Amino acid sequence: MNRGAAAVLVAHGTRKPGGVAMVEELARRVGDVLDREVHVAFVDVLGPTPTEVLDRLPAHRPAVLVPAFLAGGYHVRVDVPAHVQASTHPDVTVTRPLGPCAGAVRVIADRLFESGWRPGDSVILAAAGTSDRSAQSDLRQTAAMLSALIGDRVELGYAATGAPTVADAVEAARARSGGARLAVASYLLADGLFQDRLRAAGADIVSEPLGIHPGMIRLIASRFRRAQAAQLSRAA
Repeated sequence: MNRGAAAVLVAHGTRKPGGVAMVEELARRVGDVLDREVHVAFVDVLGPTPTEVLDRLPAHRPAVLVPAFLAGGYHVRVDVPAHVQASTHPDVTVTRPLGPCAGAVRVIADRLFESGWRPGDSVILAAAGTSDRSAQSDLRQTAAMLSALIGDRVELGYAATGAPTVADAVEAARARSGGARLAVASYLLADGLFQDRLRAAGADIVSEPLGIHPGMIRLIASRFRRAQAAQLSRAA
């Protein structure tokens, strides 16, 4: 990646220290791939905010900001652009979020395999949830992509906003499963309160967050590189 551009990874934020450490480790590993530092910002719960990070960067260097969100909800559509606008940085490119996309779905499937999932297990894709219709559509698309990849039906459940909750989805799936095992596929980036809710929902197995899976590192690095290439093309 061209050393003239700054890289910023923007995540939601969590009060769980392990979740914060995971985001920072993810940024470090992406930075190793790009051969440069990747700065971390958070839009909620803790700082620094994207505005604060952008204001610390040299104004004469362009910046690339990757929203580490798995659907195009409120934080992507409203919060991130507002932080960019509030900053003093004159040249910021914001990429697409991390989902929905085939790369993220492959990571979900890998995490499911790691957790002990077997063909025939009932699967619930567990997202944080959203009231944003566009993001809801993104989540349904991700569930359909995962279903096609693993060859089994995938239901949606939500850890925070939306219905059914993950616990309700597990209960409903158990009632119609005829004794099949129930697997919750975590569609969360980092460990935290929402992942704790998945573990407490009553499923037989729960996969780990997407986290620092090599597929996520490649996906984020690709977002930075594509934005960098577009910047260089515009400047030519």
